[in-house]
Amino acid sequence: MLSENNQNKLEHIVHEFQFEHAMDYLKESVRQGIRLSKKEIETYNEIGSSRIGGDPDLPAMIEWPVDSDGTSMTFLAQLRLSELATHDASALLPAQGMLYFFVGVDEPAYGIEHKIIYLSEDKLQEAARYHSPEVTALEGEFTGYRVSARSTMEPPNYGYVDYDIVEDDEHDYEQYEELCFELNDENSNDLAVMFGYPSTQHGDCEYEAALHLLTGQQYNYSIESAMEKITDLFKGDADRAKQEVQDTLLLLALDSDQDVGFCWWDAGELQFYIRKEDLLAGNFANTYCSLYSS
Repeated sequence: MLSENNQNKLEHIVHEFQFEHAMDYLKESVRQGIRLSKKEIETYNEIGSSRIGGDPDLPAMIEWPVDSDGTSMTFLAQLRLSELATHDASALLPAQGMLYFFVGVDEPAYGIEHKIIYLSEDKLQEAARYHSPEVTALEGEFTGYRVSARSTMEPPNYGYVDYDIVEDDEHDYEQYEELCFELNDENSNDLAVMFGYPSTQHGDCEYEAALHLLTGQQYNYSIESAMEKITDLFKGDADRAKQEVQDTLLLLALDSDQDVGFCWWDAGELQFYIRKEDLLAGNFANTYCSLYSS
């Protein structure tokens, strides 16, 4: 649910773009997100800032994550939660501490091996630059960039939007995109988004993630089949199954970026999902990773 400030902002922008016909739909479907944008190349002179790429800041006691073959995972990002707290409109994240994201080989595009580490604030006192191993799961050199956070409103994208609602005789999808750009203030420095909509063609990413997180089963590209399996898990409770999918959240969507050096297949997006219940409990052990590339 949108905050009162975002509700007011949404109404203002919808009126400005003359999209009143889709007002109720947008109020129900727009998500409160956080965008992370490049600030500057990381110098490592200060420890503990939010960063994408490069090396992490970790206490010496933390072992570098490895995949099932024993290969060191590639470091992706560290997010200082105190820097995100004022932008976390739904108060989903822990208020303090650090989240670290690591990934293994990005093939196939589903069920990608990864590791998310959460460290509380007290454990960060001993953190220092932790140089990446010479060989990690992903080939290449990755430049670290400091990132800044901002709160955004994230409307349904091309994979999720209900075209029958937003389009009519006077409004086309290009006009809807302009409305979207105004809502999320997207710019070329954006590297990642939290709690928005994942990039996809089919709008079924949460079904794939929920199925894996709840049952451990692989998605067969059928929403109906996934819902049957999830519903069976909850002994036929279809409402509970539907709620579980709705509560499967996009924790982080990390874009391809030439400056950092990340390229997910054909300049796609790497996506991490978590159950809302686990997120609110500060449990980052049960997450799902996949990627989308056109």
